[in-house]
Amino acid sequence: MPDTYDARQALYAAIEKDRKSRVVALVTGDRPNMQTQIGNDSVDLLSEHLDALFPAKKISFILYTNGGNTMAAWNMVNMLKMFCDELEIIVPSRARSAGTLMCLGADMVLMTKQATLGPIDPSLSGPLNPGIPGASPDARAPVSVEAVRGYIEMAKQDFGVKAGSDMAHVLMNLSEKVHPLVLGSIFRSRSQIQSLARELLKGQVKDAAKTKKIIDFLCSESGSHDYTINRREAKQLGLNVEVPSEKLYRLIKDWLQAMRAELEVTSPFDPNALLGVNQTVKYSCTRCLLESTAYPGHIFVSEGELTRVQYPIPGTNIPQEAINDQRLFEGWRPR
Repeated sequence: MPDTYDARQALYAAIEKDRKSRVVALVTGDRPNMQTQIGNDSVDLLSEHLDALFPAKKISFILYTNGGNTMAAWNMVNMLKMFCDELEIIVPSRARSAGTLMCLGADMVLMTKQATLGPIDPSLSGPLNPGIPGASPDARAPVSVEAVRGYIEMAKQDFGVKAGSDMAHVLMNLSEKVHPLVLGSIFRSRSQIQSLARELLKGQVKDAAKTKKIIDFLCSESGSHDYTINRREAKQLGLNVEVPSEKLYRLIKDWLQAMRAELEVTSPFDPNALLGVNQTVKYSCTRCLLESTAYPGHIFVSEGELTRVQYPIPGTNIPQEAINDQRLFEGWRPR
């Protein structure tokens, strides 16, 4: 795994010069089998970087994420705005879900050709969620707010179900698959995400009709949580989107390549390949980055030991091989 921290520091300095700003970068890696998300554990670390660069007239926040905790994203974008007069978010590749929510709170979003945003309809995870067939007993499937809404709308529109006993039957069937408390949380989350988006957009979009159009699309009308929004569509929606100059684009692209090299995002985490012919091997994976020019960087690391083990198939004496992953450390570390 190459250490490209010094290369990124030089790129941050060049971007600061180009944008006349101070740079902070947050990456939640998407390496297959080692994916990460925005979480509350990033909030306090971000404040250390912001304290170090305060006061800053303008902050350029480089964001690479597939999403994560809604309230952590809300806290971080509001914190960023408290430490500067102007906040721009630079999206080199993706800022989906909770990342898109953060972009709504910026004064401007700078998007490259390959940059994408996405819907902000949340998914809920918890111990009361439905189990995953074939997975471990503790594994739980996330429940999408819009998937539940889509089920109810399908009953209304495609099958003509109206309020009353028929709708009660539809909801009863749904509650047999999804715990009623989860359903209650889902509808609260839907109202919450719309309220948060409306509040964040106040600094970027002044027209009420345009604000409603953006929120409706991001919360439901896009059709799927996997839908991607490029910069052209983001502009058409009404977001304040800027296109980087050719010089800035090259800097951002170099940063993207350096980040991907360190986090190995194009190389799946494969225990079999790591073990090879060995019975045991230790590993260390850098999974997230939080960096700036004002404060030493932070990395989120998972370290563990892989071991080949054998156990009999239940009811037989036939041995079956498996790989045990003993996680020895997982968390943020200073560089």
